[in-house]
Amino acid sequence: MFCVFGNFTFAQRHKPIDAKATKETKALYHNLRKVAKKHTLFGHQHATEYGHGWTGEENKSDVKLVTGSHPAVIGVDFSGFSGRSPDAIARAKETVRKNVIDTYNRGGVTTVAWHFANPVSKGGFNWVDSVSLPAVKYIIPGGEAHEQYKEILKGIGDWAQTVKGADGKLVPMIFRPYHEFDGGWFWWGKPHCTTEEFVTLWQFTISYLRDTLQVHNFIYAFSPDNKFTTEAEYLERYPGDAWVDMVGMDNYGDLGRNGRYDLDAAILKLKIVSDYARKAGKLAAFTESGLESIPNTTWWTESLLKVMKAQDLRLSYVLVWRNDTRSPTHYYAPFPGQVSVPDFIKFYDDPYTLFENDLKNMYRRKFLGLF
Repeated sequence: MFCVFGNFTFAQRHKPIDAKATKETKALYHNLRKVAKKHTLFGHQHATEYGHGWTGEENKSDVKLVTGSHPAVIGVDFSGFSGRSPDAIARAKETVRKNVIDTYNRGGVTTVAWHFANPVSKGGFNWVDSVSLPAVKYIIPGGEAHEQYKEILKGIGDWAQTVKGADGKLVPMIFRPYHEFDGGWFWWGKPHCTTEEFVTLWQFTISYLRDTLQVHNFIYAFSPDNKFTTEAEYLERYPGDAWVDMVGMDNYGDLGRNGRYDLDAAILKLKIVSDYARKAGKLAAFTESGLESIPNTTWWTESLLKVMKAQDLRLSYVLVWRNDTRSPTHYYAPFPGQVSVPDFIKFYDDPYTLFENDLKNMYRRKFLGLF
């Protein structure tokens, strides 16, 4: 006889929602949970694809230039997988495939965002009042563009089954679709679809990838922005425990954006996420954060690390946003000579944080390592 938590049995807790997940995906899930008891992996979006003033250089990242190690978690994006010419889509898929495989072969972890261009109107992934259509209602079952959406998902699913490491195994990935849905800046945001529509979109997406397309190397992450102060608000659009592996939060606003710091608010929100994960048998992560240009020379230890250590949080990873290759100011991780480098080295040296060089066999269930 099983105890039931929500719509999830006790026997299913602390396991991926995909019963057919690959051995390596199950091991990654298990090890991310184990890591979070004493450590947090550090991640950086697009870290090895490009950085401050460079692009497309083999085995390079700004973080590695500063510390000697790549981030433990590398963020990539499915943004180029639709809405372009077939040749451009093929190039995007090959670029991301290589990045994900290289990360896996080095022992690192990949998380995938999806800045999904509006499939039924102009405006890209951002909501533009003059041109955007509320696409969610069009692409869910019964919608006019549902078959088109299924084709887009098939493109992702077919690609996922080609991403194999040097060991011949499918590479596990943390897939984080429809992030920051509680804001209005994306077409899938709260003002542009009902709760029912969003939940239907989420559940269909996971079911179609997992059950119809037989994709078994994804861990599914749910990550609103920071527009909540209670568990009930956090769960307002939650699709249910049977449909989520990892709960997270994106939060720039409380950690220095526009000069505003509210570390107590950031701690409160992360604790809501972490507490729910422990209660529901899920993974938890700080899925996006950062301070653009990092002008605060002690931001890493006095803001980010202080927030992460303030409570008994169980966070698998924290990820900061990208370093643009052309912009002199749009970056979120330090590079050689950047003013926060000395503090970032302290952050790197802290036993709480793990980088790629610290990882040992994340894709094996039993291993000798730090955890």
